[in-house]
Amino acid sequence: MDVLDKLTILADAAKYDAACTSSGLDRASRPGGLGATMACGCCHSFSADGRCITLLKVLQSNACSYDCTYCVNRRSNDTRRATFTPRELAELTIQFYRRNYIEGLFLSSAVVQSPDHTCELMLETLRILRQEYHFFGYIHAKAIPGASRELLAQLAMLADRMSVNIELPSRQSLALLAPDKHKEDILKPMAFLRDGIAQGKQELVRYRHAPRFAPAGQSTQLIVGATPETDLQILRLSTAMYQKYALKRVFYSAYLPVVEHKNLPALATRPPLLREHRLYQADWLLRYYHFQAEELLDEQEPNFNPYLDPKCGWAIRHPEQFPVEVNRAEYETLLRVPGIGVKSARRIVTARRSGRLDFAGLKKLGVVLKRAKYFTLCGGKAFPGIRMEHDAILRALLSDAALETMGQADQLSLFDPTMEDVRACITGQM
Repeated sequence: MDVLDKLTILADAAKYDAACTSSGLDRASRPGGLGATMACGCCHSFSADGRCITLLKVLQSNACSYDCTYCVNRRSNDTRRATFTPRELAELTIQFYRRNYIEGLFLSSAVVQSPDHTCELMLETLRILRQEYHFFGYIHAKAIPGASRELLAQLAMLADRMSVNIELPSRQSLALLAPDKHKEDILKPMAFLRDGIAQGKQELVRYRHAPRFAPAGQSTQLIVGATPETDLQILRLSTAMYQKYALKRVFYSAYLPVVEHKNLPALATRPPLLREHRLYQADWLLRYYHFQAEELLDEQEPNFNPYLDPKCGWAIRHPEQFPVEVNRAEYETLLRVPGIGVKSARRIVTARRSGRLDFAGLKKLGVVLKRAKYFTLCGGKAFPGIRMEHDAILRALLSDAALETMGQADQLSLFDPTMEDVRACITGQM
């Protein structure tokens, strides 16, 4: 099998992994080297459903020894198998970079023979890239649960970001769909990477040229829709992982039915992309807007309304908090207003020092008036024509959202000019 055939098989097999969308660190190129990593991230392009496809996303191998029910690469599935040698994959990455096809590498793998053997293959690939080709571009590598700490440490010294995919949101689902995997095997490398990253930062303070251990941090991925866990359970798990393992990101991947099994949704089931989108929006609220999972959802309402973004849903359930006078409200209060994001809240606080703001001014500052107009006052006045009543606001928001999502249930587009909430989720302005 030639390299092109391998690339066709292994790049297609890697498409189910959610990739990191930015590098998160600065590293300039050096004389005689290739590439650089900037804090603003890699140059990006997007697929029609909004997924980032900027990096060369590829598997080292899809010849898996595990039999995870949901995975197209499971050992019992009848699919074409291929394995890159480290040299083949390293040379392919460099050739793609020189042709300006990519800015970095997203490398994962099925478990070939054993976790240690798989990790050794990936490690040799990265060693060739870093030490022989002097590649300084962004590399995201998947840690293989069950691999030895020594191998994971070496991998983290060569990669920019590491990730350990927890994949299924509960121990019960993991036992049901991935019997070869165990929660402890996933969490142990997370803890090891957390400690290594923290120690690496301390060493950099003492020694400027100390080796950098996964300088862009670590992340994980959760599959949404393959198992019956609620959005509340998923957000609680995400919150716990952010707090305990100092993750940079939790990625949510809508389950795409690719294999048939009695424990999985039917093949005809559409991927829950809208649910994935709401979870990403809620994730922004947890990380940047100081919300808690229990504020957004509860046991009586454990799942998000697909036609209402999480911030609007919270505002509708807390009418006593609104309307907010934008000319006097604290920064933390402004963050809770639908349509006002982190950047626009800061701009409001700065701009109102020079004079009183009106709704036209809010729009210039980046506020999404389509939502904010129902929850704000400017100089004690409501937006013209708005009824500040709970039922009227709810009907208006649901009506707007239903029009936006009509016909979009199977696929979200970043390029539809009416999909403001999609772009707001990407930029964090909710």
